[in-house]
Amino acid sequence: MTRPLISVLLPVYNAEPYVAAAIGSMLRQDYDRLEVIAIDDGSTDRSLEILERYRRDDSRVSIISRENRGLVASLNEGLTVARGELIARMDADDFAYPWRLSRQAALFAARPELGFCGSVVDTLLHGRIAKGRLDPVFRLSLPVLSKFFTLLMHPTVVYNRRVIDAADLYYDGGYRHAEDFDLFRRLAGRYPVAVMPESLLVYRLHPGSVTSLHGSEMRRTHLRIVGENLEAEGLAEESADLRAVGDDASLDSVRRAAAFIRALEERIAGLPAASRPSFAAGALNLFYFLYQLVNDRQRPALTHELLTLTGKWNAIRRREKYALSPGAWAPWLSQASMWAGRRADWMAYRFKSAPASSVLAPYWMGAA
Repeated sequence: MTRPLISVLLPVYNAEPYVAAAIGSMLRQDYDRLEVIAIDDGSTDRSLEILERYRRDDSRVSIISRENRGLVASLNEGLTVARGELIARMDADDFAYPWRLSRQAALFAARPELGFCGSVVDTLLHGRIAKGRLDPVFRLSLPVLSKFFTLLMHPTVVYNRRVIDAADLYYDGGYRHAEDFDLFRRLAGRYPVAVMPESLLVYRLHPGSVTSLHGSEMRRTHLRIVGENLEAEGLAEESADLRAVGDDASLDSVRRAAAFIRALEERIAGLPAASRPSFAAGALNLFYFLYQLVNDRQRPALTHELLTLTGKWNAIRRREKYALSPGAWAPWLSQASMWAGRRADWMAYRFKSAPASSVLAPYWMGAA
């Protein structure tokens, strides 16, 4: 049986420090029946020059280069020219372990009905890599969970065009910076999806990433998508109270968001027993999303209000609970405690991680 061609979509915009490691990791895969389609989205640095060097050396590389149009346009353009039965996503600032594509191709061979899949990732932060693990929540219904959060890490995804209808496989520009969340919720409602429990990719966290640069817009769009999903499920009559906190985290919007969470939990409690745990897990994830959004404003009084009105003090870590307890009457004390907590988290990360150079050395993936 002929192995399927895998088309790797690699959008690139000003990724000069990282793109060589990213494209090199794909060309060093132990699955060699692939094409790499690099879409240079009007880069103003040396990204295109680096891509051209790889194209000269390897016939599997093709390049689309034109003015800046954004990530959604780049991905859709790549989808139109991809020839593979399987289409893999890759980001220009990450890199894949050599067995990534072979493991994913094997999964589709074993489960030909599968529409798409993703995997766990290892995380690269400040030159150190921490091993990822599969969250137990993924034992629940993936179509339900896809209504509450971005189901898969985008650069790990592979789509099966033998299963997914061509009309369904596109990114919607109306959901900018959360286009993956929108696509995954649509696909998961129609096609089987899997989350692989092994780490197939190293996901880089850095200040220049799309998530870092456009976090506020991503969060607003994220809440819009969740609101649309809950309205469609009959679990919310109107999601304006949920979306408002993404626009402006104020005392009023936090109170409205807390009321939304309470009403949602009441409606979920009345669902059939078979689906209730998955919806409850999704609602808890939504609370954590709001908690992080509000907490990032570094206004402890607002976080204190959210925790109090939702009754979720016991849902956060004990250290954070102690730090935020005085947030309503001594916000300076909470801020100092949270700063100390962030330092402790970094020390914990160092303890559970390893230098990137030592982790990646066997794979010749270049400097981290």
